[in-house]
Parts: sequence; C-alpha cells; structure tokens
Amino acid sequence: MSNSFLSLDRRSLLKGAGGALLAGALPLGGAFAQSSQTPKKGGHLILGVDNASTTDVLDPAAYFEIYAYVAGAQLFNTLVEIDETGSLRPALAESWEQRKGATEWVLRLRKGVQFHNGKTLTVADVIYSLNHHRGEKSKSAAKVYLDTVTELKETAPGELTITLSGGNADLPYLLADVHFGIGPDGGDFNKGIGTGAFVLENFQPGVRTLTKRNPNYWDSSRGHVDSVETIAINDSTARIAALLSGKAHIINRVEPRLLSRVSAAPNVKVHRSPDAAIYTFPALANQAPFTSIDARLALKYAIDRQQILNSVLAGVGSVANDQPIVPSSRYYAADIPTRPYDPDKAAFHWKKAGFEGKVVLSASDSGFTGAVDAAQLYQASAQKAGIPFEVDRVPSDGYWDNVWLKKPFVASNWSTRQTPDAILSLVFLSNAEWNESAWKSEKLDQLVFAARAETDEAKRKQIYHDVQVLIADEGSEVIPVRADGLDGARSNVGGFTSVPGLALSGFKVAEKVWLES
Repeated sequence: MSNSFLSLDRRSLLKGAGGALLAGALPLGGAFAQSSQTPKKGGHLILGVDNASTTDVLDPAAYFEIYAYVAGAQLFNTLVEIDETGSLRPALAESWEQRKGATEWVLRLRKGVQFHNGKTLTVADVIYSLNHHRGEKSKSAAKVYLDTVTELKETAPGELTITLSGGNADLPYLLADVHFGIGPDGGDFNKGIGTGAFVLENFQPGVRTLTKRNPNYWDSSRGHVDSVETIAINDSTARIAALLSGKAHIINRVEPRLLSRVSAAPNVKVHRSPDAAIYTFPALANQAPFTSIDARLALKYAIDRQQILNSVLAGVGSVANDQPIVPSSRYYAADIPTRPYDPDKAAFHWKKAGFEGKVVLSASDSGFTGAVDAAQLYQASAQKAGIPFEVDRVPSDGYWDNVWLKKPFVASNWSTRQTPDAILSLVFLSNAEWNESAWKSEKLDQLVFAARAETDEAKRKQIYHDVQVLIADEGSEVIPVRADGLDGARSNVGGFTSVPGLALSGFKVAEKVWLES
C-alpha cells in the first residue's frame, strides 16, 4: 500500500526525523497547529503501537497488551465505557441499575445495533460473550471479574439481569474492561466480528491490523476515518521516528527521557495522562528467597525509587510505595509512607532471610520502557546493601510468553484501573489468572471481597486502606514508580482525548479522532 508504514524499515526511519532525534538536533519551539473541534470524515489513519506479538489473536478474552487492546477496540464494543472524566458512559448498554445490595444488576441494551455480519444485537449475544470468560476451562484474563456471577438471564426484551453470589458495587466498571468485547451468539471471536466502528480487513499478528469504517456504526459521533492501519512498532526509538517523520499519525509510550525533544518538534503534540501505569518487579512468592517476608522487605529497601524516577522516567511520574492503588483514586491511602532507599535495613532483612544464593532479575524493555536500565540501577543499589543481585537481560520477543510468570523475578507494568477492585482482582487475589507474584493471602482475599460488597463509602475506604498496608508490607511485588502516560500525535489529528489511566483515548483512539488533512 502506498500509504503503508510497512515499506519502511527501522534504519530508513532513523535517517529522517528519527536521525535528528538521536543526534539531539530537533528544531526547538515548533508551532503546533490547533485542530478544529468539528470532526472531518475520510482519510487513512496510521497508529504505531508497541507490545505486539506474533501470538496475538482477535479474541478479546486473550488480549494481552496494548496492541491487542487498541486493535480489538476497533472491532468490538463493551457494554459500558470509561469517559474522559473517569466516569461510566453508555455503550451497548444504555442504562444499568443495581438491586438487592448490588447482588443483582439490570442492564438494558441499546436498540438497533448491528454486528459487522448484519445480525442485530440481542441479549443472547451478550450472554454468550460473557459466558466466554466463565467456566473452569476459561483462559480469559478477565475471568476473575465474573467469578461471582451465578446467573445471566434475559428478564425482558432487551434486558439482561446479572445475579451475583455477593455484592459488587463496581460491576459496571469491570464490564467496561476491553476484554469484555461483545460478539454474536455462537460465533468465533477470532474472526473479529463485533459491533465496533471498524470492520476487519486484514490481521497479521505482530505486524499490522487493517480495518475499514463500519457504515452501520451505532454511534454517529464517532468513526470518522475511512480506514485504520495499526502497525506493530515495539521499538520505542522507531515509534518516535515514525511520528516525527509523519509515517504514523499517533504513537503510544513516548520515551520519557526524550519528552522535551519530542514536544519541541514541529507539528507534534504529546498528550500526558498522570499516573497512567505502575511499574513493577514481581517476585514469585512460592520460590526462594521470595518465600521469606524478610527477603521481600530487603528488596523493597534495596531499591532507590527516586533514582529510577529521575533516570528512567525523567521525572515523568511519581515514586510509588509497593501497592497498586494510585493517588488519583479516592481510596488511595496517602498516610502509608514510601520506603526510602536504606541499604542498612535491606542488609538486615536479607541476613535475617538466611538465603545463600543470588537474586536474578530477568528484564526486557517489553516489561516496561526503560526496564533494563531500571534493573541495572536496582542491581547497583542492592549490591551496596550486600545483596548478590544479577540482571539477566532477556529478549523482548516472546517476553510475556517465556519470561513473565515463568522466571522468578521479572519486570512488568500495569495500566491504572478505574477501581481498586479491578486491579486487585486481576493481579493480587490468590486465584487471579495474572497473579504475577504468586503471592496468596487469605487475609487479602477476604478484605477485597468485603470492600467489593461494601456500599458504605467510609467503611469501604478503610478496608481499601488495610488492603494497601497489607500489600505494601507483605506482598511479593516491588512497585517503585508510577508512570505518566505519554501518547504522541501529529498536529493534523483532531479529537484526541485523555482517559484517566488508559492510553490512546481509552484504547478507542481510532474511532474518536479525525484527520484535518
């Protein structure tokens, strides 16, 4: 295709604007043309997105990282969405209400919605799609969100009632998760047939996804461009080069250390979203030395968080305190102190742990941008505490399949979720599919379940406070920093919005933006 990024290799990118980037010769003070607020129709949108893999699929239950989220969100809709204020927005469900202490939720579907194959959306489609994540054999990453569902039933035409074994005041927020894309009853999700703003044209895992505008899309305020090409660009330098050269209209994860240079480039704007992700070093709690709380505490005192924030994130974020709830959440426990870098305390706890071997941290920048540099800084600070610490630099390709959840100590990251329960259920519950530290705490499980069902706000806040203390003190994850989200866009892109905690306009950038020319 003449307008395809595929014909350009990384070397050719670096000769143009990317070469100027690497040489530190970007023009300063470039003007940024303001786009109009009136959407324009037409054009071919090119997105450059990282964390793509040859193992990616179109089935929403199997989405693993942001590339799949962004490509999948073009094809599938969820029942509800998160808007630019962090609030719920109707999508395939026009309304919802809780009953019986949030043990029952009633959702009413939007009328007249069509799938890409012409079928009209029904409650049966929604039940089929949600059941796709349920059951003992389900491998869905979002399975845990529906573990308490006891019944899905059509209680009136276009009305779905979800019955739970226990109260869940956050259920609609969970249903906004991109994994809960709705497909037709009995269909194969890997065919990409949804109700989304775009229809699948071609899917090459780890390479690109090509879609065209859905002429029957139910939301007339979205879906402006004629086609979208979502290119896999895992290398951060290549992504920036593509943006600066105009070979991509939008990219995600701008390298923080290059933020000032990218921001100064003409015809480019960087959209910043505070506390968009947490960077983590999960250690498998079922393997030595991480079976010992003292070993975990030693590693938490042995990391210089401020140094990592300054060096790896260039200050574009904040120091974290080993628990996943972020300051923008109303449940954030601001009174929990952040552990300082303390080699003496680290050495004390390491000696108390009594482990004779060495700690090996497996890292790749697929874990998070700058993970290898962060691991090396961690190594240096830990060695000053007398901890025998080594860094195993592993390939980025296949990182999430071969390293994460496999190696005992790795680098990882998580997008901020809209509720504490969403991140806790996904990563920290004992039975969570993605419990990346293998830490199992019955006490934590009980607290999370109690908070989920609690409708008294003051009581709920106290329970989440206790959750944060427990994870920070006993959990097997070192969470040193929170990263602000940095997405880059060309000046002719209109309609780009920021959604709290979610990159690329809440993964819906393809249907929200338009091209001025």
